[in-house]
Amino acid sequence: MEKVQAIKPGPKPKTPDGTPDERRRVTPPNQPKHPILKPHIHKPKD
Repeated sequence: MEKVQAIKPGPKPKTPDGTPDERRRVTPPNQPKHPILKPHIHKPKD
């Protein structure tokens, strides 16, 4: 039987000019490190 290995998430991709990809989101605690990225806030379930 083969051993299954999980895919590890890599670093966020950067655009050719060196800025982070703006389509990604950042969690509020990490917002100061990435001021350009939009915050990712989970909405409470109904």
